[in-house]
Amino acid sequence: MTSTAAPVAQPAHVLHTDTDRAKLDAAVSMLQRNKLPWADLPLVDLTALLDDLAKRFRDVAAEWVQAAQAAKGIAPRAATVGEEWLGGPYAVLRNIRLFRQTLDALAKGGKVPLPGTPERLPNGQVRVKVFPTDTYDQLFFMGTSAEIWMQPEVTSDALQQTIGAFYKEKRHEGRLCLVLGAGNVSSIGPMDVLYKMFVERKVCILKMHPVNAYLGPFFEKAFSPLVNRGFLQIVYGGAEVGAYLCNHPAVGEIHITGSDKTHDAIIFGGEVAERKARREPFLDKPITSELGNVSPVIILPADWSAGDIAFQAANIASSLANNGGFNCNASRVLVMQEGWPHREALLNAIEAEFKKLPQRDAYYPGAQDRFDAFIAAHPDAVQIGERTDTKLPWTLIRNVPSERKDDICFTTEAFCSVFSETTLPASDTLDFIKKVTAFANDTLWGTLNCTMLVHPSLERDRGINSAIEEMVAALRYGTVSINHWAAVCYAMGCTTWGAFPGHDIYDIQSGLDVVHNGFMFDQPQKSIVRGPFKPWPKPPWFVTHKTSHYLGKKLTDFEASPSVFKLPGIFMEALLG
Repeated sequence: MTSTAAPVAQPAHVLHTDTDRAKLDAAVSMLQRNKLPWADLPLVDLTALLDDLAKRFRDVAAEWVQAAQAAKGIAPRAATVGEEWLGGPYAVLRNIRLFRQTLDALAKGGKVPLPGTPERLPNGQVRVKVFPTDTYDQLFFMGTSAEIWMQPEVTSDALQQTIGAFYKEKRHEGRLCLVLGAGNVSSIGPMDVLYKMFVERKVCILKMHPVNAYLGPFFEKAFSPLVNRGFLQIVYGGAEVGAYLCNHPAVGEIHITGSDKTHDAIIFGGEVAERKARREPFLDKPITSELGNVSPVIILPADWSAGDIAFQAANIASSLANNGGFNCNASRVLVMQEGWPHREALLNAIEAEFKKLPQRDAYYPGAQDRFDAFIAAHPDAVQIGERTDTKLPWTLIRNVPSERKDDICFTTEAFCSVFSETTLPASDTLDFIKKVTAFANDTLWGTLNCTMLVHPSLERDRGINSAIEEMVAALRYGTVSINHWAAVCYAMGCTTWGAFPGHDIYDIQSGLDVVHNGFMFDQPQKSIVRGPFKPWPKPPWFVTHKTSHYLGKKLTDFEASPSVFKLPGIFMEALLG
């Protein structure tokens, strides 16, 4: 494997051919030999490794972003390049920094300082505030907070014992995990590897996805301290290579970020329905996964001003347009109260936002076919822009009947530039809260993440605010985000990212287990993000942000090495956005 990238202007030149079986076997054999030494590596060595990784990921960050920008057809100086900074090296470096802090605290005596004091909720669960983690977070994301809710059996007194559980009670004598990398967001593969290696203490073989295999050389270089010592190997190939490794007798377990269909093909082979019915998996290995969602945006009815409508239209448009709609957390269904007087104005404002946006390359395989399936089911969909061989229109399917539970908009993740809108009949806000909670839990496919837009006037009403908190508790999603797009939770690093617990391989939904989780909680249930209804300054992930490309770069550099001297430049770009 080479660690040198070809010119980034032509990313196809750095695509790798499939790693041949002899090299795959050699990689697996090396990892097998080193799985016990990795599990036994002292904490002081792990923190030193994370320091080294932070430096090396910072060194490759600019070329990494340029390669992704070129591969996805983003103009070099477009503000949209900010997506690649924030969803790439920024997220990875932040995760590394948080893991390093947690391991350092464990090495110094065991008790890990937390941003908040654990507290017991009315339903008996323990929650702990995890964001902001420090003063810098408070400055960069004013008014935003996040908390992790633990599994019901976790008590406040026992919470510290669930942090870094492997480091307190060694759970295995070394294991080899195959990480099947995702092809859409460039930080997913590296962050999955970091979690498996530094939280669960397993050696890894990362198979790059064919869609973004051009990033492999950057990851090889950044991860070289682990690769060179035989704790990590990076390989290339499509389904055939993936199948070979999944079935390799020396591979102990698998982690996949992708689709539920890919997951089922791995576990049940070519007889998915039959083997599920017999409860006889083709592959009997532990598997963890993050598999997407039909992600809802729930709009609680309130009296919105024209400014509220304009701001939230940009917020909602951003949550689909980011990465061209090829995100597992892209907003897919807007859910509003039937008869809410601002519904039409909001939908019109969202369409107006999309009319301002350039179309994006439909770079992810299968996008055209998925688009066709939604249009066949809803030929009256509003399409903004021209369809070509390489681009798809921004598409809104209005007024999907909420009682049609088997509608494609509710059962299938579009994973392209399509989203929909539906309404629920309700007598008042409290009635809507009750009905929309059931709709999100029982009708929409998946349990990864949901977003709620809550006007400040609702939070000032004691009765409604209490109902909102009950709704947050009742929603069966791994992430519930109030006022921010739920993808923010992905990048925070201190929060968990994954499905709501309770699935199994026979009904996998959004997957099993979590990643990211900078404080290394062993028994989390879900993460809750809370933000202001109209945050200021404008969040850098908004499609209307004018300096996201500059701000994303500066935030990435800050995560690599935080310094008060970097604050003026960050604040300047944030205010100019």
